[in-house]
Amino acid sequence: MDRTQGTFPFFSPLESAPPAEAAAAKLARLREIVSLAFAGCREFRDRMEGAGLVPDDVVTFEDFARIPVLRKKELLALQGGGPGLEALLPHGIGGLRRIYQSPGPIYDPEGPGPDYWGFAEAFAAAGFAAGDLVQMTFSYHLTPAGLMLEEPLLELGCTVIPAGPGNTDVQIELLTRLPVTGFVGMTSYLDVIADKARARGLDLKKDFKLRTAFVAAERLPESLRKKVQEAFGMTVRQGYGTADVGCIAYECRELSGMHVTSRGHVEICEPGTGRPLPVGEVGEVVFTPFSAAYPLIRLATGDLSRHVSEPCACGRTSARLAGILGRVDDTAKVKGQFIYPSQAAEVAAGFACITAWQIVVANPGGKDAIEFVACCDGPDGPLDVERFTAAFQARLKLRPKVTVLPAGERLPDDSPRLVDRRGFD
Repeated sequence: MDRTQGTFPFFSPLESAPPAEAAAAKLARLREIVSLAFAGCREFRDRMEGAGLVPDDVVTFEDFARIPVLRKKELLALQGGGPGLEALLPHGIGGLRRIYQSPGPIYDPEGPGPDYWGFAEAFAAAGFAAGDLVQMTFSYHLTPAGLMLEEPLLELGCTVIPAGPGNTDVQIELLTRLPVTGFVGMTSYLDVIADKARARGLDLKKDFKLRTAFVAAERLPESLRKKVQEAFGMTVRQGYGTADVGCIAYECRELSGMHVTSRGHVEICEPGTGRPLPVGEVGEVVFTPFSAAYPLIRLATGDLSRHVSEPCACGRTSARLAGILGRVDDTAKVKGQFIYPSQAAEVAAGFACITAWQIVVANPGGKDAIEFVACCDGPDGPLDVERFTAAFQARLKLRPKVTVLPAGERLPDDSPRLVDRRGFD
């Protein structure tokens, strides 16, 4: 049996529908969500009225694209210093199952229903099926990733070990003493597990029973995918989504790009204008989930991609993205966390000796690393690196390498606050 089938349908209805039929169904859903949000969400109503639109104006996809996009930074301001979370909820807080918190902070509501975040079809496409024992290494605390990705596995009939992140010795013990066939987490962490297991004298193919990994939350260089697949003799497939909206796209067995989820509508748009671009052109991923609980209509993710037009040999007819090709703005995602320079500025402001600084992100050996480069010729003497590192980690959830430039050496005045030097070949 093809393990991508399992006990869950190989395709959701929209994954396998003829393109015209799928487009008509998606447009109908979009019109429903627009009407619902206009009636119940003050933020969306204000956005529509500011553009001179009402729900009846949205008849085609072209009409839908006239709705101004909602940017992630605007979402942060709306929740924190503006109308508040309830301005984004048609049914209020009482219509939710859970509320999570992501760095920013941004609050991530979860609505009712099975597989609310829409990842079941992604796991099925990756090869997970009923009877698999899956080790979940994403966090279950405050952030949504652990539960977001556990529930679709349960829908597929898998059994889940809620291991959470870190504690690598225990992770290895679980992976070798139990018949664990699936791994969910970051590829870089699976690579760490491999290194530590080898150091303990374990054989990755004999002592582990892993067949499939579903990875997310960081860019996946093909070199790292190949390294981990060969080390364990397993398959690694990635998903793409956000804590705000859940699944956006995912890989199938063919590795021909990322299939767009049937649980929402993806546009590739011109950064800044939100105008949809032709197939093949690189632009910003703009996503609308089919969520009645939290309808973030035309959410501009800040990620760059392009649509792929060629059909996929797996048989899915859904649109595809050519992976994540970069970031629009000055943020970067490192080890599953977004870095906002404004947050680093808050930390630096607490150390009077820091007069200039820059964050440099790199991925030597395929593993993300973050460096904070500081000029320290202000008052209060030399920088207390240990105290600064702790403050940075507490605010941004990442531990940087801190480099203090020699006396007299300065960063150029026009230096960007964030430099991403990672390669993803």
